[in-house]
Amino acid sequence: MAPDTVQPPLPDYKDSLNLPRTEFPMRANLPGREPQWLARWDALGVYARLRASASGRTPFVLHDGPPYANGHLHIGHGLNKILKDMVVRSRQMMGHDSRYVPGWDCHGLPIEWKIEEQYRARGLDKDAVPVVDFRRECRRFAEHWVSVQREEFRRLGITGAWDAPYLTMDFHAEAVIAGEFLKFLMNGSLYQGSKPVLWSPVEKTALAEAEVEYHEVTSHQIWVRFAVAAGGAADLAGAAVVIWTTTPWTIPSNRAVAFNPALAYGLFEVEAAAEGAAARPGERILLALDRAEDSCNAAHVSRRRLLREVPAEELAALALAHPFRGLPGSHGEWDFDVPMLPGEHVTADAGTGFVHTAPSHGDEDYQLGLRHGLPMTHNVLEDGRYRLDLPLFGGQAIITPEGQEGPANVSVIKALHAAGALFAKGRLRHSYPHSWRSKAPLIYRNTPQWFVAIDKPLDDGLCQHGATIRERALRSIDELVQWIPPSGRNRLRAMMEMRPDWVLSRQRAWGVPLTLFVRRGARPDSPDFLLRDPRVNARIVEIFEREGADAWYPNVPLPVLTREGTPEQEAEKARVKARFLEGLVNPDEWDQVFDILDVWFDSGSTHAFVLRDRPDGTPDGIADLYLEGTDQHRGWFHSSLLQACGTIGRAPYRGVLTHGFTLDERGMKMSKSLGNTVAPGQVTKDYGADILRLWVAQSDYTADLRIGPEILKGTADSYRRLRNTLRFILGSLGDGEAEEPATLPELERWVLHRLAEIDADLRRDYEAYDFQGVFRAVFEFATSDLSAFYLDVRKDALYCDGDTPRRRATRWVLARIFERLTAWLAPILPFTMEEAWLERHGKSPEGAEGSIHLLDFPPTPAAWRDDALAARWERIRAARRVVTGALEPQRTAKVIGASLEAAPVVHVPDDLLPLLEGADFADLCITSAITVTADPAPEGAFRLPDVPGVAVVFALAEGDKCQRCWKILPDVGTHAHPGVCARCEAALTEPDGEQ
Repeated sequence: MAPDTVQPPLPDYKDSLNLPRTEFPMRANLPGREPQWLARWDALGVYARLRASASGRTPFVLHDGPPYANGHLHIGHGLNKILKDMVVRSRQMMGHDSRYVPGWDCHGLPIEWKIEEQYRARGLDKDAVPVVDFRRECRRFAEHWVSVQREEFRRLGITGAWDAPYLTMDFHAEAVIAGEFLKFLMNGSLYQGSKPVLWSPVEKTALAEAEVEYHEVTSHQIWVRFAVAAGGAADLAGAAVVIWTTTPWTIPSNRAVAFNPALAYGLFEVEAAAEGAAARPGERILLALDRAEDSCNAAHVSRRRLLREVPAEELAALALAHPFRGLPGSHGEWDFDVPMLPGEHVTADAGTGFVHTAPSHGDEDYQLGLRHGLPMTHNVLEDGRYRLDLPLFGGQAIITPEGQEGPANVSVIKALHAAGALFAKGRLRHSYPHSWRSKAPLIYRNTPQWFVAIDKPLDDGLCQHGATIRERALRSIDELVQWIPPSGRNRLRAMMEMRPDWVLSRQRAWGVPLTLFVRRGARPDSPDFLLRDPRVNARIVEIFEREGADAWYPNVPLPVLTREGTPEQEAEKARVKARFLEGLVNPDEWDQVFDILDVWFDSGSTHAFVLRDRPDGTPDGIADLYLEGTDQHRGWFHSSLLQACGTIGRAPYRGVLTHGFTLDERGMKMSKSLGNTVAPGQVTKDYGADILRLWVAQSDYTADLRIGPEILKGTADSYRRLRNTLRFILGSLGDGEAEEPATLPELERWVLHRLAEIDADLRRDYEAYDFQGVFRAVFEFATSDLSAFYLDVRKDALYCDGDTPRRRATRWVLARIFERLTAWLAPILPFTMEEAWLERHGKSPEGAEGSIHLLDFPPTPAAWRDDALAARWERIRAARRVVTGALEPQRTAKVIGASLEAAPVVHVPDDLLPLLEGADFADLCITSAITVTADPAPEGAFRLPDVPGVAVVFALAEGDKCQRCWKILPDVGTHAHPGVCARCEAALTEPDGEQ
């Protein structure tokens, strides 16, 4: 042909290719589309349909630890509920009847505190409002936030009985809580005691340990002389025992000084001290030998002399004078001897080796006082002020109503100085308990409270796991509960071994009352002090069931409940009391108790009115799983265990799973003041709920989890890669589904093996709540095995083959992949998997009424597993890596632009040669041709260190480029259709192809 002859343009064969066709978009637009799937699930009634279809299956019940109905959700709520949802959905898809009843904790101080804040803003006094009216406002507040939080949780894709949640303020719940409390009354474990408890002066109530958090504070520290008043050898006359404390305000309540007989003590003489120091040269002081140097340094004592050691027997014989004895204005308040008492709690770790003991203001002090009959003091009022008639300090605040330090500490220090008792003073930075609600400091305060004895043997017929609550709890922890992670067992066990009796009473208004009557004029330790009458108990529960716990209260202001009011108010109080007692006992002989229950008793009782009483509960009232953050070892896990061990004799759960806290990207605790918080609602607006859920699945929830903008961007990238894999599969399946071939190529059989392998691992990981393992396995399969290998290899057959066995086999296998990928990921990414499933099945009548969430994980035939085949293909893929590695430098050097321009020579060991020759190795390597030989490789051939024996020599493919499949082959241009290869010629001449 002459050089200037114009050749006709080659045809464009694009329309003849089987290119992917799908309406599944590349851009997810999750924030805009996820609400559509929520509406669809509501319309279909997915949760109700699952319950109906699961009848007869083995139940699996995750019992929801109730969040507090107070404010918008934070990221910790999101983490917790998403983990629960993954458990519930995966157990359902593994063949259980997986039930989930969401619930809310509605009583307690935080809500009451909010209403009080509203009152203060309007200039109202809570104590002037009738208590029933106040409680109704609390109920309305809780109802509002339950409604808000319900929608925020649902937006995260959480499945469950949202139309029938449990609320601790429902009438039935309040009746059951009261009934559960009355079981402690009847089994003899309930008692009223006067002992120091953690007390919030700001909130004017006792607090449970779970309501306490610790903050670093700077406190006063003082060293105080207690002069020897009597006893001991002559050289102790005029000497002083020196104590150290960080709570000067407790000195007026001192009733003893403790020492440890195991420590060595000495009598020291101060020889020299700094100018202005409170220590006096020539004075004699008693100190533990190991604490003398630090104590004297604090007092600016520059020289001291040990006169002699003082044995424990001599210390025990001493009587000391209270530092305020004889102080002007003290009116004899402290004119008593202070005993020296032995105590093992005294250590040489800090202080002086002597411990000032105020039995009303510390548990160790209280226990020591019990053993030695020390008197209790009642010097501190409920608002944190000293009693008004306390000499020198009356009415002074320890903690102000604003939560700040009051004048009491400084006043006590000044009085000690005036009395000549102050040996040294300073400041100390240390951890101190605060209320997690008001953030205000707490104190230990002696006050009458109601307790449950956890070491008292119970005669309740439930002793198969122990006679006492503590024994039952420890037996449950050790033998009846699975702990995930296992460290949770040790943490809760250590708490349960050491915990004191349970303080149940709170001096507030919003909650379930302690439904008690006490005999008028009787002492708490008298046998007839408490009214134990099953008929009265039954009437209380009956009235609460019908009217709720408000029925317990006369509608009078809160202070009038415990003091005499007007005649009209007293008549109202009598009327309410008579409702519960009249016709059964004489109401005039009994006083009604108006303390409310610790809110942890409410939530600890939920197993009774949810698991036991609801039809979607459990046959034995025991949950399969409790799942909360690690802080709930001292919270809900703890209170539920105590409560249930007193009422059903064992833990109310078979499994306990705990997760860590959420931190920002730098590992810092989240704080509004730092501006580093991440709100679930904002994440769903910016990214979509599935991105937040994927972050949870990617994370190790057993440790603290970090989250922030950069982490979420990385999560979104992982999501896009998964989505693109699904989109390719959907596009390749767009023109129907092939029937199962009689035989499959080895490559497809290898894919089925991988599906079987992953299915087994995934079910095991879901069973173990290892969602990170689930995601890792599926993500690596989707990105490495599929996108980077199988789909990349079979793309050519899918696009360019005609109706060949290879293409039919590929599409049949793709359908198996799709149905498993969407099912496996449905518990993690419920919105996206629903969207993908509907793209494939939603156009049929059955699909339009269906959902991926109505299905189980598809069964995987055992025949798909072929370990021998997998071993062969591991070697084949390793050889392929060497080929792709050899092509990359040529691509970088622009020798080739695409791998189809290459036809490399691959040198392999003899035993690998038949594997590659039978594997369509050129197609696997996406080259136009390939030569595989067992000949020795020449010097300079490309190798990879981790694939010994395989070497590649680069060569260009020979022939012309097929205008349809882009392979470079010698036969291109020799067929009827211009510019195509033989394979494409066959595809074009098929009945559905171009003629």
